[in-house]
Amino acid sequence: MSQRPDVLIPHYVSDSARDSLLDGLDDRLPDLEPTVATTPPETDDHLPDAEILVTLRLPTEKLASAENLRWVQALSAGVDSYDLDALENRDIALTNASGVHAEPIGEQVLAYMLVFERNIHKGIAQQHRGVWERYGGRELRDETVGILGVGEIGGRVAELASAFGMEVLGTKRTPETAPDAVDEAFGPDGLYEVLERSDYVVVACPLTDETEGLLGEEELRTMPSSGVLVNIARGEIVEEDALTTALQQGWIRGAALDVFEEEPLPGESPLWDLSNVVATPHMAGSTPHYYDRCADLFARNYERYLAGETEAFENRIV
Repeated sequence: MSQRPDVLIPHYVSDSARDSLLDGLDDRLPDLEPTVATTPPETDDHLPDAEILVTLRLPTEKLASAENLRWVQALSAGVDSYDLDALENRDIALTNASGVHAEPIGEQVLAYMLVFERNIHKGIAQQHRGVWERYGGRELRDETVGILGVGEIGGRVAELASAFGMEVLGTKRTPETAPDAVDEAFGPDGLYEVLERSDYVVVACPLTDETEGLLGEEELRTMPSSGVLVNIARGEIVEEDALTTALQQGWIRGAALDVFEEEPLPGESPLWDLSNVVATPHMAGSTPHYYDRCADLFARNYERYLAGETEAFENRIV
């Protein structure tokens, strides 16, 4: 391994994201001189020499030309678009940006719950119609939130919910490692107990073969009729047709959705018109600090890479 590996930031990273990332890297790794590609041909030209790729995506068909690639730092938490088998077969490490989203998404989940608990969406609808009609609100304190996937994001949701006095339940592949803010942690087989006991169900798990379609009709019917579903993970984890029926038929009280099976959400989707739905355009992870935090994560892993300690990478997926 060379002491100064070729680091490529391909054109898949937007101008604004690239500038923010480069500023952050310059502060943390002043000696780093990454190669920056701003067009598809430039990416194709530099990819064969790249040892490290810092990117938002990597099309599988480009892997063959990446002859020297040893490590991919994804600038997203989700890695379902990467060919994990191909990377593993080539012995190429993949790390993601898990945890970078935790603060903004945690705050957004809390905002969603407050919207439903305080009926803020009802007030906004009345405001648009010019209607003055008093209504009541409830308190999050003593409500129960069930978090499906207590990773970095789910853990931050747990901390914020706990600070509001909520009871926190969670599912995690290794429940014994759940953070202290989780009052009761369950393995995957505890899904139905969490659904049954939760006033708010927060989907925070990654999209995998096991979690695709995790919540369908049976699972939604298990939730209390006063329950609210919050999805800030991936749309494919929840069966959208079943969710639409659940909202229309009153199986559950409402849903706050930042992600959908098809994005943008089609104009003909009934979810647009349901009064018990809050829909946002996949923006829960947005923050002005995003790429600065990505630079911080990359810098820590870069030092490990130079030291030959890739097994100690933070957020290693492959």
